Amino acid sequence: MLRSLHSIPLAVRILGFGGLVPFFATSIAAIATGPSLRHFFLQALLSYGAIILSFLGGIRWGLASARHDVRGLLMPLFISVLPAILAWLSLLLPVFAGLMVLSISLSAMLWADLKLATAPAWYPVLRLYLSIGAIVALLLGLATS
Repeated sequence: MLRSLHSIPLAVRILGFGGLVPFFATSIAAIATGPSLRHFFLQALLSYGAIILSFLGGIRWGLASARHDVRGLLMPLFISVLPAILAWLSLLLPVFAGLMVLSISLSAMLWADLKLATAPAWYPVLRLYLSIGAIVALLLGLATS
């Protein structure tokens, strides 16, 4: 698996793993601060998680719309808009429920993305590492809410 990690382009690795910093910064801050700031950091974690979930849907939209054969495009495009809808829904819920929706949604996206045939060969490896990191950070947030 480590060899597979090195197959990911360096720029993608840097930016991808850098994207985990806000997840862990906000979840650790929620744990480390008192009750007066905890809600702020949990809300920040929820907001960032919603943005990332929407971003993952955008990746799927881009991959689907780049196909030359447009037959059978409805389902891939439908799947690509679900993350944005779920992200929006998570922001309308109380923080605990929103973090739960994001955790489940990111898990479902990981499952779907591991089977995505139209992505570069390194994409599933990247998604595995980044999704596990994001889900762990969300679960840390859940544990403090």
